[in-house]
Amino acid sequence: MNIAPSSHTAALKNAPDVPVTTAGTGDNAAPEVVVGTAAGSRTARGSAAGYRAADISTTLNAWFLANARDLPWRREGFGAWGILVSEFMLQQTPVNRVIPRLQEWLARWPTPADLAAVPPSEAVRAWSSLGYPRRALWLHAAAVQITEQHGGVVPSDIDALLALTGIGDYTARAVAAFAYGHRHPVVDTNTRRVIARAIAGSGEPAPPRRGRDLEAMGALLPQSALEAALFNAAIMELGAVVCTSRGPNCDICPIRNDCAWRALDYPEYTGTRKTVQKKFAGSDRQVRGLIMAELRSTHRGVTDAEIDSLWPDAAQLQRALHSLVADGLAVDSPDGYTLPDGIL
Repeated sequence: MNIAPSSHTAALKNAPDVPVTTAGTGDNAAPEVVVGTAAGSRTARGSAAGYRAADISTTLNAWFLANARDLPWRREGFGAWGILVSEFMLQQTPVNRVIPRLQEWLARWPTPADLAAVPPSEAVRAWSSLGYPRRALWLHAAAVQITEQHGGVVPSDIDALLALTGIGDYTARAVAAFAYGHRHPVVDTNTRRVIARAIAGSGEPAPPRRGRDLEAMGALLPQSALEAALFNAAIMELGAVVCTSRGPNCDICPIRNDCAWRALDYPEYTGTRKTVQKKFAGSDRQVRGLIMAELRSTHRGVTDAEIDSLWPDAAQLQRALHSLVADGLAVDSPDGYTLPDGIL
């Protein structure tokens, strides 16, 4: 995701409060936290780093319960299907753009079966300007699978979730934790940033690495399934609204006195950075967006001449068009280019 968190606390009220033992960690041991830093991976015992895992989870959970933003997917009664849809929409999309589209989507398709009953083109039209429209196709395909293979109920098991189209490790864990209260570490960009700063003393996290990142978050998770799910949400929220990438607001941070990065006087990050995406203006993404807008605007075929008028660079236009066809977002029919109408 980009800046939008994906924490959902409504379901936590009914989540089982079952103690779960963390492998390799005794009841009284301070767990190891391993986080990628500029120097590679640094390992620190909780007490040596300034606080135990229990301290940070207790502090952040209390802070979250008092300060969490009122977002639709955090409200009571917001079910697993709504949470799954929100997770798809929140990927690389700001929360303020997601909320109105999410509400429209769930009003139209309140269950997976409702979405599965319409052609994929309707999902793409409803996706509109959210960006990355392949997510709409994947969500539609997942709805079909949920309807046909799971009786219309979003599964709670991570492996079953991973078997659905378009669902990766993060989304599967988020649904299992936030919709069903299962005890799993859930790691997004905000989580990784908070752990890198507070535990490892690094201004930024190293590029994502699944095993390392899950181990770092897993070491901090409370033993209670209920508290663990809440903590997953709390640490994301802290990274989204306080410990942000552009400017951390340490004055209001609930763990500022135990933050390793602050204690080290905010050393500059010199490690490996993620590849920065090219600017949108003039990119193939912009041209793809123009073509998609044209396809969504009509239920008839869009002619070559109409597409040619959308962008002055013919080679770039054709490259973008061919990529949309390859992705299944555009179909070359005898009457022109259309959105996909068959079940993919």
